[in-house]
Amino acid sequence: MSRKAFKGRIACVWLVLSSGTAMAMLPHAFAQENELRGGVSEEQVNRQLFTGETTNGIPSNTYEPFTQSPDTAEPGYTIDQAPFSRITARDLPEPRASRADDADAANTALAEGLEADAPTDGTLTGTTEDLETGQTRSLAARPVPPTQVPVPRDETNPYAPIGLRLGTFNAIPTLEQGLTYTTNADNSADAEEALLSETTLRLNAVSDWSRHEASLSGYGTIRRALSGAEIREIRGGGDAALQLDLSDLWQARAALGYQVEEDTAEYVPETASADDPLRHQINASLGVTRDLGRVSLSATGELVREQYSDATLSDGSNLSQEDRNSTLALMRLRTGYHLSPALQPFVELEAGRRVFDNKIDQEGYARSTDRYGVRAGLSVDIAEKLQGEVSAGWLTERLDDERLEDVSGFTLASSLEWSPMRGTVVGLDANTTVNSAGTAGDSGSLLYDGTLRLSRELRANLSGELAFGAAYEDYSNGAHDLTLSAQAATTWWLNRYAGLTGRLRHEKRTSSDETREYDASSIFMGLKLQR
Repeated sequence: MSRKAFKGRIACVWLVLSSGTAMAMLPHAFAQENELRGGVSEEQVNRQLFTGETTNGIPSNTYEPFTQSPDTAEPGYTIDQAPFSRITARDLPEPRASRADDADAANTALAEGLEADAPTDGTLTGTTEDLETGQTRSLAARPVPPTQVPVPRDETNPYAPIGLRLGTFNAIPTLEQGLTYTTNADNSADAEEALLSETTLRLNAVSDWSRHEASLSGYGTIRRALSGAEIREIRGGGDAALQLDLSDLWQARAALGYQVEEDTAEYVPETASADDPLRHQINASLGVTRDLGRVSLSATGELVREQYSDATLSDGSNLSQEDRNSTLALMRLRTGYHLSPALQPFVELEAGRRVFDNKIDQEGYARSTDRYGVRAGLSVDIAEKLQGEVSAGWLTERLDDERLEDVSGFTLASSLEWSPMRGTVVGLDANTTVNSAGTAGDSGSLLYDGTLRLSRELRANLSGELAFGAAYEDYSNGAHDLTLSAQAATTWWLNRYAGLTGRLRHEKRTSSDETREYDASSIFMGLKLQR
């Protein structure tokens, strides 16, 4: 076969194959044009894009416009208050801690605002129920408080002490220095004038805990003669108290105190004594209270330790006072009934034992005693008006030595403060104490001591105080002493830290024993510093 004939056959085969392929693809081309590429209206496109309606494929999320129309807006929304973002309560971040006070205030106000009703000034409203049902609120629609700037507090008394920060306690120290002139330096029947230098330091501290409460206080006084009678006195003491709120129904209280002073009732002839003995007293108590509805039950244990130093005689020798050292252990049970939140009558029982260091004293007497007491009273708590309690009862101490009579009698106790008007306080303090004796045949005495005081803020920087006192000591051997006193004091503050203070006092004692009678007047002028 010639080459020309072979090329002609190849061309025919190529034409046949090309024509067959084109005929096979022709139906598919018409199907694409008629079924899949048909016309699409603008309404179908908008419906698919905005509402998610499709005949096939994955539906899209529903579109919600940023600005809602009045017909579709949620209750409480307005067009002007439309949110820029929508969140739920669970999406809100917790207020973050910040050192700046204004950031804390803004975050706290925002967190609290989401749980409370919106203000009535036309801003976004919502309740806790809305948040629980999933309804959303906007951060942008809620008013944010402005930055808080510290402002001076409105102090009712610009001369009140600022105090010092001691850990978690607020402490107020006070120093008083001045001169005292007295017509009777040692309160004796043989009066002798003296000019004394008197220095007193005090410290009071109270905790600022959110729960429980503690307080501390202490004082110290030194009096030394500059002229006249030879006088050198030291007095001081302090106490601490702690109250624990164990639960809504249980409370615990603890207290510890110490006091030291020169003993003015030592059993040593004055003509033979050069230095009086010092009397040290330590007391500690622990108690619990339980409320049962309107009934209040409490139990308190107490220890009181009294110890005396030796007296120094005029010849330089010492006279032991060891026979007077003793320890008293007491247990008190109280039942009260709440007539109202302000009034609570109560009944209290006490029993204890006083044990002397020397079972038999130098006179041959066994002076240890058993103590029993009962009292009834009323506790009052009218906020800012009247607070405290008053009680009356009977107390007895039975000595181990049958030759000595029991020390017993009627008792009174009070600790009341009444404020009839702002800046005025009336107080009534009273107590009954059993004093032991050291002389042969003498069992001891009951001492009734009370003070009525009135304090008044005359001006912002001027305060005054009046006090009237009475003390009656009834001895088991029939003797008695009555001491009456009156005092007027005033303080003029130059500024918050310093002031001038003065006191005028008169005291008089009458007694069945003329050697114990005296009459004394004194005046004090000094400078008072506080912080």
